[in-house]
Amino acid sequence: MDRERHQNLQSIIMLREIIRKWWRAELHFADRHGQVLDWNRGEAIASAASACCRLARNSREGLRRCNQSVRELHEQFLGNRRLRRAIVQPCHLQFSLVAAPLYVQDEYEGFLFVEGLLREPLTAGAREGLRARLRELQPAALDVERAVERLLVLDDDNLEKLTVLLEYGTGEIAAYEAERAREVERAQEAPARGGANARFGHIIGRSAALQEIFKVLEKVSNSEATVLINGESGTGKELVARAIHDNGPRRNAPFVVQNCSAFNDNLLESALFGHMRGAFTGAVRDKKGLFETADTGTFFLDEVGDMSPALQVKLLRVLQEGTFLPVGGTQPREVDVRVVAATHKDLGEMVKRGEFREDLYYRINVIRVHLPPLRERRDDLPLLVDHFLRKHHREGQRARGLSPEALALLGRYAWPGNVRELENEMERLLVLGGDLELLPADLISSRIRDAVSPGGSSSPLPRLTGSLHEAVEALEREMIHQGLLRTGNNKSRLARELGISRSNLILKIARYGLDAGLPPDAEADA
Repeated sequence: MDRERHQNLQSIIMLREIIRKWWRAELHFADRHGQVLDWNRGEAIASAASACCRLARNSREGLRRCNQSVRELHEQFLGNRRLRRAIVQPCHLQFSLVAAPLYVQDEYEGFLFVEGLLREPLTAGAREGLRARLRELQPAALDVERAVERLLVLDDDNLEKLTVLLEYGTGEIAAYEAERAREVERAQEAPARGGANARFGHIIGRSAALQEIFKVLEKVSNSEATVLINGESGTGKELVARAIHDNGPRRNAPFVVQNCSAFNDNLLESALFGHMRGAFTGAVRDKKGLFETADTGTFFLDEVGDMSPALQVKLLRVLQEGTFLPVGGTQPREVDVRVVAATHKDLGEMVKRGEFREDLYYRINVIRVHLPPLRERRDDLPLLVDHFLRKHHREGQRARGLSPEALALLGRYAWPGNVRELENEMERLLVLGGDLELLPADLISSRIRDAVSPGGSSSPLPRLTGSLHEAVEALEREMIHQGLLRTGNNKSRLARELGISRSNLILKIARYGLDAGLPPDAEADA
């Protein structure tokens, strides 16, 4: 089980923050053997509720006793597989351990727990006894009094809320692991079906829009057809072109890229088709063009809509006859190249305006792949954030994820620069906040904060004022609201994602008044 990955799930990050803010306590993970990983690595985070616990664990004997208390809790779960709800058990210091078991595909995998809480106020005698036990474990400790004074009492109402949150956390991890298992299963079945999106694993996302693209790429890659990729700048057109090449019959041949807007007309013609010695001033020797370099392979022509009419004619000849003339040449040369073209422009409209040759348009538009902008696949945002944080993480940086407020802020931004803009923002955040565990919203670029909320202010995703019940309801309301926007009001799909029944979801939507202003139900893919 990937515990590091679990701790970086945005739902677990949010859960940890709520527990810290409401009970000044820390969320811990115990594995299937009853081992607490952050304790044994010395990585436990300071919190008010666990001050006495940390004092105890700073001694060898205290750590042994704390681990023994957790093992006793572990043995309860291990000995009763029907025990699937949170329980409360005292530790060696007589604090309450509140824990919820984690089951993945009906297999026990450990538990989540919170330590250092009292069920009732300590009497004067019990308080003195606690001080004595701590001094026995840590004779030289100077902050025993302060640690004892900071103890928190968990009443019945707060205990119930804490157990609900812990069970929510185990449910989120179980759902994540179940999805991972389904992905592995799909990947194993992919060869028998001729591929599936496992073949395009370097393209990050699970949105419905991306799944449709994977289906098209599945068929396109095994062909020799010319492909036109259309999409805004930064949506990953070159990534898709490379995926077509890497999964096609020419995978072992060259993959060549040229951006048609990078050069003026003369330089682009020379780059594409090469030139002969003496063809122009400075042509001191023959030079092979990129079409020849790509021979037997794939040539990706990016921003083909910026190509001049004269070059459009030469490109059409290559596509139709497989021949071209180098600049200054007299003998045609033959090549066998598969062309994948891309543009952010509407070539159909350009044809109507006479800016792009109609015959070339139909020749390159044999198969069209449209890449949606990031704002139309917002449910892929957490996956992309995680991917780029891992990609750009450098040694010495502590950052493991975004705060809930930061992720919510990014989720409300329109991303005009699409995935490329998101990657740049993640790299920037790592540089500015690399010594922080969670990257906060106030480090996000001002242009994003101002676009989302003029003046740079952003409201946090969970409401952390008022009662805990109100905060949990605010969190639930926001998750459902964002889910409805993300799924296009597909209630069946959202109910599956949230792990509740569709009827229960409809009741919650009505309760929170979220049905106003939404499009009609979109249940086609439910």
